[in-house]
Amino acid sequence: MSSFSELIKGDKPVLVDFFATWCGPCRMMSPILEDVTKKVGPKAHVLKVDVDKNPQAAAHYGVQGVPTLILFKKGKIIWRQSGVIPANQLVNIIQQNS
Repeated sequence: MSSFSELIKGDKPVLVDFFATWCGPCRMMSPILEDVTKKVGPKAHVLKVDVDKNPQAAAHYGVQGVPTLILFKKGKIIWRQSGVIPANQLVNIIQQNS
């Protein structure tokens, strides 16, 4: 597996879920993200980053609340939103940026 910074600099979109294990809405995102992963297949990567284990990553991207989802492509943030987001909305955003 390539490092986080290498992965987000690639041509494929990378959806990153900044989450915390104690966060209820974050737990709701898990099955949604599994669904998104199945639907987009190899067109994109979906990663989860635990903000408690990776506080430097959360601080670097200005993550204040969880869950925060950020879509990266070629090292740039092309979309971000906090809160629970439906799978079909996430799939549409990834497909528009694939």
